[in-house]
Amino acid sequence: MRAVYCPTFRRFIKAVFPLVFLPLCAQAAPSEEELFFKNISEVNEGDLRFLAEAPDRLVHHHQNRITLTPDSLVSGWVKLEQCHQHLDPVPNTQIVYGQDRIRALRITRAENIERAWVDENSIQMENIRHDALICIEAESRALLNDGPSAYVLRNGPYMRRFLDGYYPMRVTMTVSLGDSGLRFDSLTPPSQPGFNLHVSQVEVGYDTWFEGKLTTAIRFVAIGQ
Repeated sequence: MRAVYCPTFRRFIKAVFPLVFLPLCAQAAPSEEELFFKNISEVNEGDLRFLAEAPDRLVHHHQNRITLTPDSLVSGWVKLEQCHQHLDPVPNTQIVYGQDRIRALRITRAENIERAWVDENSIQMENIRHDALICIEAESRALLNDGPSAYVLRNGPYMRRFLDGYYPMRVTMTVSLGDSGLRFDSLTPPSQPGFNLHVSQVEVGYDTWFEGKLTTAIRFVAIGQ
């Protein structure tokens, strides 16, 4: 399910922030300070680099929770709860989801945003201020069959991009297994410093800081397999 986040800047050219939720990615403009004071030799050009330590300033945090049900195994539809925190302050922004992969879309919370509303398969926002937050709920057609008694959630590419540079962002994903009858099998890429995996009998997820482009896949198999 694809979502495109497009802020428009008064002082910069229009930047595109595609958010692909299963798969999911992000692009956003860094602050003026990042643009003018970060040495050009340090700008990431897209290669994935996990950050073992969080950046020293707040950056866009993309938070996702998915809940699986027995029906998800048949239909592919899952419950989605999603928040975007520390959005870049811009006059206008939209998050556009793939029309055939989203339904029942609604805004549950908005802070430091003058106006936010649902327009068909998109979230429209005006006058985003510092420390902005927006949260939504929806149903997403996101669970894919991956062989006998196996399923996968593919996420990505996530990115925070301006012009040719990629800047730090944080992505948090939690998948609630509910009564789906599935258990965690594997995660790609594997857990490592800056990309932390947590697994229990009831949920699985990851929390990561990174630069560049990140694509992930969480694989599940039926309990007993």
